Amino acid sequence: MNASERATTAEVAGKIAATVNAFKAHFPDVRVDLKPWASNRDTRDLVDPDSIDVGFHFPGRSRLCQCRSILAQIRFYSDPVTKTYRVIGLELAGFDHKGKQWQLSTINNWDIIGEVTPVPDVTHKLKLFCQQVFELFNGSTEQAM
Repeated sequence: MNASERATTAEVAGKIAATVNAFKAHFPDVRVDLKPWASNRDTRDLVDPDSIDVGFHFPGRSRLCQCRSILAQIRFYSDPVTKTYRVIGLELAGFDHKGKQWQLSTINNWDIIGEVTPVPDVTHKLKLFCQQVFELFNGSTEQAM
């Protein structure tokens, strides 16, 4: 779900802002898009209501990142027994004019897969960003790499 729609409380809005700042600390030249999903029936069917989605756009195609845009989807789970709402994973995907180039999932071994992948230094920064998001929302880091 678009980050702009999920910012319904000061606490959530603050965590979204901190997420954006964490990404920009690694990639300062990106432009942030808090509404990466178009508001139409086709894309609404694809949107996960238990996620916060943010788009990051480079000024042009980044040869280091092997994409022009990165979609970050922070996935949550609401446990009805413990009454907790926690981040369970992040999905990052790099896109350019040819479509999706790569994907990083913290749910599956933290590997980047795709047609082309970012350089190792960028891969490290992306994984560090994911760890920072876990810490921000859950108060702890998840096992990575």
